[in-house]
Amino acid sequence: MNAIDRARTAYSSSATPLRMPRTTEYDAFARITHRLKDAAENGEASFPNLVDALYANRQLWTLLAVDVANEENLLPQSLRAQIFYLAEFTALHSGKVMDRTAKADVLVEINMSMMRGLRDAEARK
Repeated sequence: MNAIDRARTAYSSSATPLRMPRTTEYDAFARITHRLKDAAENGEASFPNLVDALYANRQLWTLLAVDVANEENLLPQSLRAQIFYLAEFTALHSGKVMDRTAKADVLVEINMSMMRGLRDAEARK
């Protein structure tokens, strides 16, 4: 097999499965939640890792907030409002975790709830 054949095989549609948006969101939540949980469980020595995970989590929630704030978003208004509220809560609580006045557990729980919702929504399709 020459290089051109290998390139065709590597980039063929069967080699790269199509991912649904909810699956992509689920995977992002899973990766970040795993990082948050590991860093939170490993104590003070992993505080820099916790800060990095908190930053990634805030980025994810900021993206979600921007998305649900868009008037063209097709989610029901009540769900959009709940997601926006959770994004605000996540930002505020992350600051408290970085100030060492709160734990990251609630952020992990929120993310896990989102993952369950995404998984259930995908299963209903």
